[in-house]
Amino acid sequence: MNILLIGSGGREHALARSLSASALCDNLLIAPGNPGTAQHGTNVALDVADHRAVIDFCRVMKVDFVVVGPEAPLVAGLVDDLQAEGIKAFGPSRAAAQLEGSKAFTKDLCAEFNIPTAAYRRFTDAEAAKTYIRSYGVPIVVKADGLAAGKGVVVATSFEEAEEAIDMMIGGGLGAAGAEVVIEAFLEGEEASFFALCDGTHAVPFGTAQDHKRVFDGDQGPNTGGMGAYSPAAVMTPELQAQAMREIIEPTLAGMKARGTPYKGILYAGLMLTKDGPQLIEYNARLGDPETQVLLPRLKSDLVTALLAACDGVLNSISLQWSDQAALTVVMAAKGYPGAIEKGSEIRGIDKAEALNDVIVFHAGTKQDSDRIVANGGRVLNVTALGRTISEAQAKAYEAVSQIDWPEGFCRKDIGWRAVERERS
Repeated sequence: MNILLIGSGGREHALARSLSASALCDNLLIAPGNPGTAQHGTNVALDVADHRAVIDFCRVMKVDFVVVGPEAPLVAGLVDDLQAEGIKAFGPSRAAAQLEGSKAFTKDLCAEFNIPTAAYRRFTDAEAAKTYIRSYGVPIVVKADGLAAGKGVVVATSFEEAEEAIDMMIGGGLGAAGAEVVIEAFLEGEEASFFALCDGTHAVPFGTAQDHKRVFDGDQGPNTGGMGAYSPAAVMTPELQAQAMREIIEPTLAGMKARGTPYKGILYAGLMLTKDGPQLIEYNARLGDPETQVLLPRLKSDLVTALLAACDGVLNSISLQWSDQAALTVVMAAKGYPGAIEKGSEIRGIDKAEALNDVIVFHAGTKQDSDRIVANGGRVLNVTALGRTISEAQAKAYEAVSQIDWPEGFCRKDIGWRAVERERS
């Protein structure tokens, strides 16, 4: 098959590596890709927001299958437009992608189909939202309804913090994404990421992970798109995974199908493991970043076969095989992230890191500049290692980080700390 992968980040590098390894992949094209994806296929300069241009490219290049990595093209309906032209594409429709594109949509679905999640209210009026918070109390969670690139959630521990978040969001600080806010009860527990591959009717588990959102060690500082992750998440026991499938994933699939918007693609459930069991924090309509960088290196099954089965509605006919190894990834970011950063600094030593056993360096925000690799974003590299345990994977990953010469970058030094503590105890 000729396969087109949409995206340019670390998730797409991991996807490119697995897609290109498939027996079904003859030719992999990546739009727009990055220097890492170029190791596994051909990067193409294509405006993925121009759906007609993508369709025309698929026609000219005889593309058989399109895999959409990021959320924005899914919410914009790229899969719908490709399928309308007879081009097979992996990912949810525009209507189904509302599970990520609208927090309010997801909360209403949970209420309708009895899916466990935090109590909530929706507001478009800032003063009404503030009055509600004053009556409810803190801590409380303020969420922008729409896509906000990881910046649309504030866990407020004071009334002032909550009110500032409301004013910022409804006041236009996040553009249209914050025109409506969802106010949620604060849930106590440990967070985990649970993934399921869905075909509209059936779902199969697609691994567990834990990521680290805060920018600094000890889970301090502002939230980010993710500073590292590990898989599997031991806290997600087989019993909890079965409960999450039964109480969260399967009712969501049934509800979406009943509404006439069946969900096909990866369903990424951010869960809070409370004393009352797993509760849904939010859905993403695609693989996570950096979670993909620890999930796919553990997948032993053919990825293309699995994605095609989801597209064709026959997931009940396949089973997925996973490695017993653990994986851990450390995000190397440009200094200043998640605030203002400078681009263009040279990164050396990636080859030395990758020469170590069981290490893969995924490119996230890099650019090829003649014979140099330079930083071109906030999150720049994902240094990933495999090991028999999380502790072993962690040690290998940080050994690989030490081989990379990039004074303008930084990383957390404690990725996987919860799992390492569990293993030591």
